[in-house]
Amino acid sequence: MTDRDAVAQLLGRDPIGHFCVARRRADGQPMVIANDPLLLDGTPMPTRYWLVDPVIRSRIGLLESEGGVKDAERAVDAEALAAAHVRYAAERDALVPAGWQGPRPSGGVGGTRRGVKCIHAHVAWWLVGGEDPVGDWAAVRIGLTRP
Repeated sequence: MTDRDAVAQLLGRDPIGHFCVARRRADGQPMVIANDPLLLDGTPMPTRYWLVDPVIRSRIGLLESEGGVKDAERAVDAEALAAAHVRYAAERDALVPAGWQGPRPSGGVGGTRRGVKCIHAHVAWWLVGGEDPVGDWAAVRIGLTRP
């Protein structure tokens, strides 16, 4: 099975842009994908890192359903979070092709400019080594460690 096939199966749909697998589970299956900043039709893709691991997605979904987004916003230092959004956006935006004249992705982690929109996006970036205080916070709550 190709990575594209595996990711389509994990997403429940065909991917609509180019990506690479940024982190794999121990069994080799994709855990996190890194999206290009533009979809195949040129639409901006603000979310660079996308969590595709079903077990971790489920754990984060439960955390979010229990008020995790608001809890994370209260618990995490606002300046550290703002700096993480800036770093994430800079990493993603550096991949926009030189001379691109169309719409560009905006926002930081998960496309948001401030605060927490999606813990999944923060954890995805954290899993591939991103310095993300929400990823740190969530990892403790759902029992994740980085290699």
